[in-house]
Amino acid sequence: MIAYIEWNAKPQIVDLGFIELRWYSLLFLSGFVVGYYILSKIFKKEGLSIDLLDKLTFYVVISTIIGARFGHCLFYEPDVYLRNPLKIILPFEGTPGVDFRFTGYQGLASHGGALGILIGLYLYTKRFKRPYIWILDRMAVVTAFAGTMIRIGNFFNSEIIGKPTDLPWGVKFVHLAYPGTPVEHVVTRHPAQIYEAICYLIFFVILILVYYKKYPKLKPGLLIGLFFSLMFTARFLIEFIKEDQVDFESNMKLNMGQWLSIPFIILGIYFIFRKEKSRQEQSA
Repeated sequence: MIAYIEWNAKPQIVDLGFIELRWYSLLFLSGFVVGYYILSKIFKKEGLSIDLLDKLTFYVVISTIIGARFGHCLFYEPDVYLRNPLKIILPFEGTPGVDFRFTGYQGLASHGGALGILIGLYLYTKRFKRPYIWILDRMAVVTAFAGTMIRIGNFFNSEIIGKPTDLPWGVKFVHLAYPGTPVEHVVTRHPAQIYEAICYLIFFVILILVYYKKYPKLKPGLLIGLFFSLMFTARFLIEFIKEDQVDFESNMKLNMGQWLSIPFIILGIYFIFRKEKSRQEQSA
């Protein structure tokens, strides 16, 4: 009988010393690539040009990275980045000429990413004259899949770990232990990242099925409402079995991830039950 799962995979796919490619980066990118493919099918179904999608992709990629990065710096480690603001935008570590290396952005917050996307999509709709609620619904589908890929990337990084457990699918994150620690002495933990990834994948399937079943009579706001309420309720609940990500959370009844999830849950419920506007209002 399995007592635990030993996880000792390296987070790097390739490490050339001065630059490295991580599984997290590859999975993060795959979320955008697959999302682009799905949206291309949706745009084609609705008679929209791929050029419009290409411009949307630019807005989403930039706003996601900026929002997720600034969200992490603001919500989780404000003191660190206030002391050294350049760390917010420079993804490097080490001393120049000694061990200086490009690492990519390893501090990204999903709540910040969500806020960044909301702002980016608003700017997109203003420039290209599309209804804001329309684009939110379509983006909800692919964002759920992207969230799945990101959480699998977190698993490869052995980060955002769960609390200790004796369940047979508990994971020993060997890379987090002191070097030389015997595997049997490594704490077995909930694979919280995988719990979230599974939830997000299920929500992705639900959202895309609702879209194809309801279109063209899809209620505006239904998909983004389902996305917010499902995704952030799952996040809120799973946070109970996660270790705190930063020290100041230890004195909080709810951690930062849970407090930040509550407004999104409320917003999701609002979108689900809001009264549908007229066609003239939707196109405004």
